[in-house]
Amino acid sequence: MGNELKNVCNEVVFESVFNNHAKDIKRFIFSKTRDTDLAEDIVQDTFVKIWEDCEKVVYDTIKSYLYTIANNLFLNIVKHNKVVDNHQQGYKKDSTNESPEFLLLEEEFLIKLEKTIENLPETQREVFLLNRIEKMKYKDIAEQLGISVKAVEKRMHGALLVLREKIGNV
Repeated sequence: MGNELKNVCNEVVFESVFNNHAKDIKRFIFSKTRDTDLAEDIVQDTFVKIWEDCEKVVYDTIKSYLYTIANNLFLNIVKHNKVVDNHQQGYKKDSTNESPEFLLLEEEFLIKLEKTIENLPETQREVFLLNRIEKMKYKDIAEQLGISVKAVEKRMHGALLVLREKIGNV
């Protein structure tokens, strides 16, 4: 019976986790987005991910796992919006000397980069986005994630190796 009470795949346990944490996760994301609808969407996506991966979820660490998933979903949206903004700004320049072929290759590169980043292991993606998109220092990332600076360095190194392998120097 003890294991059943900690199995997130059990609907009663899942509902309890949702009831105990959804409001706090929403407040956490809202503090970053200042957008109620977006915060609600991220909370829903977070719990969908928990449900889909319920077999892998360790009940005793679920709170930090929820915050990590929600934060990663938020960071993915920020990263996507920055790529879109940069891309749109590139097209807004009235006088571009770039050929249509170059612009197409650039767009293909950005899509490939985005897909490669999305496919990084979650721990590497999180560190990479915090460092390269949010411009956080390794020390600050380590503090936020509750890990050592060495762990941040190792995750970043792994992310860069994957990116270099898939798309060249980053």
